[in-house]
Amino acid sequence: MQNSDLRKLFSLPVIVAALGYFVDIYDLLLFSIVRRPSLISLGVPESELFNQGERLLQIQMFGLLVGGLIWGIMGDKRGRLSVLFGSILLYSLANIANGFVTTVEQYSILRFIAGIGLAGELGAGVTLVSETLPPHLRGYGTTIIATVGLMGAVLANFISKIFDWQVAYFIGGGLGLLLLLARVSVFESGIFLQTKAKEISRGNFFQLFSDKVRFKRFMGCIFIGLPIWYAIGILITFSPEFAKALSINGVISAGDAVMFSYLGLAAGDLSSGFLSQKVKSRKKVVTLFILLTLLFILLYLFSPFKSTDFFYVTCFTLGFGIGYWALFVTIAAEQFGTNLRSTVATSVPNFIRGTVIPLTLFFKFLRDALTAHYTPLVTETEAKNYAIIYGALTVGLCTIVIAFIALRAIDETYGRDLNFEET
Repeated sequence: MQNSDLRKLFSLPVIVAALGYFVDIYDLLLFSIVRRPSLISLGVPESELFNQGERLLQIQMFGLLVGGLIWGIMGDKRGRLSVLFGSILLYSLANIANGFVTTVEQYSILRFIAGIGLAGELGAGVTLVSETLPPHLRGYGTTIIATVGLMGAVLANFISKIFDWQVAYFIGGGLGLLLLLARVSVFESGIFLQTKAKEISRGNFFQLFSDKVRFKRFMGCIFIGLPIWYAIGILITFSPEFAKALSINGVISAGDAVMFSYLGLAAGDLSSGFLSQKVKSRKKVVTLFILLTLLFILLYLFSPFKSTDFFYVTCFTLGFGIGYWALFVTIAAEQFGTNLRSTVATSVPNFIRGTVIPLTLFFKFLRDALTAHYTPLVTETEAKNYAIIYGALTVGLCTIVIAFIALRAIDETYGRDLNFEET
């Protein structure tokens, strides 16, 4: 790689987008990390921590779903930078407010608002960087964003161990406000400014549904990422409950599980991004990583090793398997023209995050059904353990099958020129 390429790759838009995603991931994953201590301090009994945690996670993800639409459309109508400024301001203030909650109801409202804010960061950053860098550097740029950004989960875990959960929220909000200062010197995408000068419809979400081929591509972009948030939203977020069901010898910290899985995710994103550049294909690499995800789901649920150390190893490997997140968002950005690119690149990852709602509801339905099935055969505790394990397996296999079907619906986009519009 030449010096000129390195200067472009480590330009201000890439650095700021990476730091923005770093803060985004810190705030997004902080709830998963402090779920138990925060709910306990709000008076939620031990027996309700799982159910209340699921409900709050669903509310947060619904906020991401709503925000994905708002920020995506705004990014195509008003520009990429307006989303980067507006979204980070909203989620920073919302996360500071999270530190002041005294009831679960207040917590749920603020997680919804924070979810809306968090929805804009990644899609706008990837869109801006994709339109700024030349095609042969695009994959490297989005890989840097994801790899740096995912380290936000590591910082969130360390902060949660040092400070109370309220202070952890204050720090996340403060980091976001500091990032606004760095945003001032970033310029708007030249490709977007060219499109803005034309008399053409921009940010029309319904345009994604007006053409059969376009709709097929849009849905394909969404569902190839389904295993990613199944793993994060169910297996990792509720790792203490899974560890108990799997008879792990020792206490599992949700924060450590998130940290190790995101270290794996960062390593996976780095590997998948560079591999896609080497083999000159997005789809081949995504296929490989979906297969790895299937393998590591089975390892997580059925490993014969019961030590806490090995459990964290399985969290790391699971994270590595789903480490095609940056590639997944890059594919979404490359599939569509400039007048719809931000709408798609922002809505797609948040629609996937939003699928945590039906996935957790399906998981709960299976847990209840399997518990009722096993109860006459074994003890109540064993029945619940079987239900958690095999319910999660069923949901996971469904996401893998759907992802492979969706992969067939999208185009290979490696090296595509992004200076075009949807008509």
